Amino acid sequence: MALTLAPTRNGQRPDTPSRSRKVSPGRIAAWTYLAVVMAVTLFPFYWILRTALSNNYLLSTDPSSPLPVGFTWGAFERALGIASAAEAQAQGGSGASLDIALFLRNSLVYATTQTFLIVLFSALGAYAFARLHWRGRDLVFNILITALMVPTVFTLLPNFVMIKDLGLLNSFAGLILPGGLFQAFTLFFLRQFMLGLSSEIEEAAIIDGAGPLRIFFRIILPMSSAPIATVSLLMFVNAWNDYFWPLLVTSSQDVQPLTLGLGVFKQSSPQAAPDWAGLMAAALIAALPILLIFVAFGKRIVNSIGFNGLK
Repeated sequence: MALTLAPTRNGQRPDTPSRSRKVSPGRIAAWTYLAVVMAVTLFPFYWILRTALSNNYLLSTDPSSPLPVGFTWGAFERALGIASAAEAQAQGGSGASLDIALFLRNSLVYATTQTFLIVLFSALGAYAFARLHWRGRDLVFNILITALMVPTVFTLLPNFVMIKDLGLLNSFAGLILPGGLFQAFTLFFLRQFMLGLSSEIEEAAIIDGAGPLRIFFRIILPMSSAPIATVSLLMFVNAWNDYFWPLLVTSSQDVQPLTLGLGVFKQSSPQAAPDWAGLMAAALIAALPILLIFVAFGKRIVNSIGFNGLK
């Protein structure tokens, strides 16, 4: 005999949840707050895009317009170096061109190489402090971690003097080495993860005769792929956006990253108003790789940081 459930007074079965949610004042306030935060966060990006799509001559005629003033793609053409000097000057540009391909290459070399070195040395150090047992391990680790409490500005002058004495000014080595050899945050982040790894596979490898380096590259690194990817993205973004250190140690465009290239582009018209439209277009082009990285891997970064924080 079939068993049926009797309907309730409102026509729904007892085990059927209501599909409609009540609209409460708290829910309305939460969504309103989120909308305001998103608007405040995204508005600068919109204003940069609006300025980049404007005619630089006409910007001063209607500076508060929410829409592009004299819509044109000329600013992006100037930033990419494909506009002639006459076309650039006709739209309010200085006529100077930005070799954005060169600056992008420099930024990629700088950010990629420094990220690789930071992650490699930090992973090796984290393995030594988390998985190996040696006298004074915790003391040495605590001394190294105190670097987190030292402001970066305190180390700029000693690093500059060292790079100058080594003759590495205006070189990729001078850009990369001071920050690529040691990062306290990355060392701490990876060590915290490696402390929680299971030791059974490592012990089996030791029984089979594997040494520390073989265990590190064959076992520990594959098991730590998620936090390594996270710190790689964070260090890449940090190096890509770096401005002050490259400004100190470079004066040649052959090694200057894109952040300095934007400054050169801004100062290319000292006798006239800056090419704000071209500068905003170049800034969008410079920010595009970072935006794509965060869109693709932002969730992984948040999840990995949260996971390590709960361990």
